[in-house]
Amino acid sequence: MTPTGAAPRKDTQTSAKPARDGRYHHGDLRNALVLAAAELAENGGPEAVTVRAAARRVGVTPTAAYRHFTNHDQLLHAAHEQAQQSLFTAMTETVAAIDPESDAVGRLIAIGRGYITFALREPGLFRTAFCGSDTADPGEWNSPAFDLLSALLDELVAIGYTDPAHRPDAEVAAWAAVHGLASLIIEGAMGDLDAGAREAVIARTLSMVRIGLATGPRAGEY
Repeated sequence: MTPTGAAPRKDTQTSAKPARDGRYHHGDLRNALVLAAAELAENGGPEAVTVRAAARRVGVTPTAAYRHFTNHDQLLHAAHEQAQQSLFTAMTETVAAIDPESDAVGRLIAIGRGYITFALREPGLFRTAFCGSDTADPGEWNSPAFDLLSALLDELVAIGYTDPAHRPDAEVAAWAAVHGLASLIIEGAMGDLDAGAREAVIARTLSMVRIGLATGPRAGEY
């Protein structure tokens, strides 16, 4: 029990410190900084992600933040992985919204639409999803979205929709088409399209991806 005569200022200091330690105990501060970085990216893209800005958003000193991320690149890499996870979530949500009996072709179109929808809804986070990686090869990223695309392309081969000879690097071709359209829209080159024209362009691009993969012996069945 605290003695009655204890100094009020000392009581305040000792009660404040455990509250902060409890809030960020066992790595919670790192997670809070990553989420703050993702929030900064939502509004300003990768350029807005800095250790000082994330620390300010969380409410800690830059010194405390630098114990977890020693520089901008480390924090940006963490924000990149968080953005990739958000992209993957948007794609899987789009798949979940269609007929659960849909074949791999239908699910491929759904994840492409989810990809573009995410870019339109969260342009800053979308840009951040493609920076801060340690390698130029997306197959080596911590990228669940890329893994999802790869798995669906393997399934297209398995059901006879895509010729096995055309499977190598199909991820890059499909990704380039969808990512290119998303970038054209959010970067302004096609940003002035009204809702109807934009939907027509999205549908046409996804259709071209589908047709381009239809090289297998059973493609006509789908």
